[in-house]
Amino acid sequence: VLQLLRGVQRGSEDRKRSLSRLRWALQNKETQQKFVRLDSSIRMLIGLFTSSLADMQMEAARCLHELSHSSDPAVAEACLPVTSYLLTYLSGHSVEFTELCLYTLGNLVVESEAVRKQLLPQGIIPVLASCIQSPHEAVLEGLGYVLSQLLQAKEAPAEIVPLVLDSVLPQHMLRLVCSGLKAGTGAAVEFAWCLHYIVCSHTANAALLSLGALPALTSLLLDLASEIPQDAPEGLELLVCPVLRCLSNLLAEETGCEVQIQDERLLIALFLILQCFLQQHPFIVQECLWLLNNLTADKPFFCSALLSLDLLPALLQLLPCSQMASVLVLTVLCNIAEKGPAYCQQLHRQPALPLLLPTLTLPDPEVVGQCLELLHLLFLHCPEAAADFVRQGGHRALKQHQSTPELQERVQALLDMVRQPPGATTFSPCHATLSAFS
Repeated sequence: VLQLLRGVQRGSEDRKRSLSRLRWALQNKETQQKFVRLDSSIRMLIGLFTSSLADMQMEAARCLHELSHSSDPAVAEACLPVTSYLLTYLSGHSVEFTELCLYTLGNLVVESEAVRKQLLPQGIIPVLASCIQSPHEAVLEGLGYVLSQLLQAKEAPAEIVPLVLDSVLPQHMLRLVCSGLKAGTGAAVEFAWCLHYIVCSHTANAALLSLGALPALTSLLLDLASEIPQDAPEGLELLVCPVLRCLSNLLAEETGCEVQIQDERLLIALFLILQCFLQQHPFIVQECLWLLNNLTADKPFFCSALLSLDLLPALLQLLPCSQMASVLVLTVLCNIAEKGPAYCQQLHRQPALPLLLPTLTLPDPEVVGQCLELLHLLFLHCPEAAADFVRQGGHRALKQHQSTPELQERVQALLDMVRQPPGATTFSPCHATLSAFS
């Protein structure tokens, strides 16, 4: 390392060659740690980074970028003196140079709270806001990366999200996500996750709603579902996921916002997306079901639409997908059944019971417990369902869980219900809106 540093201090040709070799050496963790401990090493890099020689600047930027990859906070903090220069150079130079500066900043803020605390007073948010109108995809993707790292910091809800909301960033991020979904661009992916992190802070939802986030993201899913090919391009799931989460979390807020998206086409879009990603990316099933739960939780509009569009068979087919999928499918069915007798009669006519019986035999108490909630609602509002349940041997499946401590009381209540008129017991159905994963 010392030899390379000496080479950098010699004539221009040796300097460039030594700087290039230094960049490759700095890919090694131990070399990074040794480098930052040497006197004047960072100062020398900053001198070259701020020089008037473009090729020296670029090589120095690459060296700093390699250092920023270090997972050692001490290395990130050694780079503190360069942060103001990184911000300054975001407003000019080549696209490649700007991109390097952005990714270096993004890497540094991940590892060091000290770096983040220095960048905020230096005005990183206004500087990033000035970059978001760049016509270059590479710059926008790098900008999205920096923002996503900042918004995941533990201090983000209190210190960073308010600054972002006070800038032009949210409306431009929303615009870029909505224009970039079909293309699956990297920038759209990064900004979609940024919106997700903002929503998860729970301090910004009113602001996003006022920007029209709900109708914009809903329209986005409708467009996607209408044009998505059967073999979805790889990487598109990384964009669909945060969009689904944003909608789920916005709907989980008690804002009355659900009235803005009473569009049954959203249900069709969700099931088309489910079908498209089911085999290759089953985690998308879970995301779609979280959103479906929050759509059906309170208002009857989407419950009625799900039944009238004959989507119940497709929903029931998702029961075996995974433990979480089973719980969420059953929760959506509880949301429908909770709406009263007419809904329960439709569930009963759409033979749901034969598919619920295998669920009762599962060893998972959470899945079985949710199934018990659904059966309680069906028996309460539709007595013929209780009679059919007995005829199909359901009471025997129930008795398997009489010795399970967390299920005993509800199992006994259901057994009592099938032996006498409904209403003999009460336990509350689970039909609350659920926040998607943070």
